[in-house]
Amino acid sequence: MTDALPGLDKAAPRRARRPADYEIERELRDAGAVRIAGVDEVGRGAWAGPVVVCAAVTDLGPPPELAGRGGRPVRLTDSKLLSAAHREGFAEVLPGWLAGHAIGEASPREIDEVGMTEALRRAAVRALEALPERPDLVILDGDQDFLGRSWRVRCEIGADRRSVTVAAASVLAKVHRDRLMAALEPGHPGYGFATSAGYPSPVHQRALAEHGPTPHHRLSWSYLDDLPRWRHLRRRRDPLAGSGQLSLL
Repeated sequence: MTDALPGLDKAAPRRARRPADYEIERELRDAGAVRIAGVDEVGRGAWAGPVVVCAAVTDLGPPPELAGRGGRPVRLTDSKLLSAAHREGFAEVLPGWLAGHAIGEASPREIDEVGMTEALRRAAVRALEALPERPDLVILDGDQDFLGRSWRVRCEIGADRRSVTVAAASVLAKVHRDRLMAALEPGHPGYGFATSAGYPSPVHQRALAEHGPTPHHRLSWSYLDDLPRWRHLRRRRDPLAGSGQLSLL
């Protein structure tokens, strides 16, 4: 069972079309947590590139806002609900505003070796351990605790829209990974890394079918089964050989 604070095991309902706030963080503070980290990931469903996790900590101060059209403020929320320009804008101001933040990654090779769940856990732990101080409690977006017993966790569905701390982590993780993937574009033109960030866009799928996977692709993923010319590159973990053992089938 997750070592969550008593009485805080029920996820609040999703709230759409409103900026993130501190309702979750204040509830946790009232229950005794002092240092609260929000964690979010990006790249879990991509075919290429790392999975990236950001851990962020705030002092519960008013979050930054950006100027929008007609003078309307753009408020911090889930990165998927922001335009690319607004994500970039928040990514410029959030590092100086946050009390602390850090990025953790797991490479495609690591994902192939240990699987996505363990790779995600490793990336999250790397981010959390890089914070200036170890948090008392971690807010995870979703209903799955992938961190394990050594961390006190509050799982919240829609936390990237509802929690300022998780929303900040969402934006920084997304912008960091998008920049990493865009930097791969010159060395691998035609895969659309700068626009699709390693997700299976039509351009990406056509390039894979014609040219095969790059060193940045996840070779244990089933998309290779649908590519007759390249399916021999598919890697599978051998369940009898222990964690991380790979075989070519």
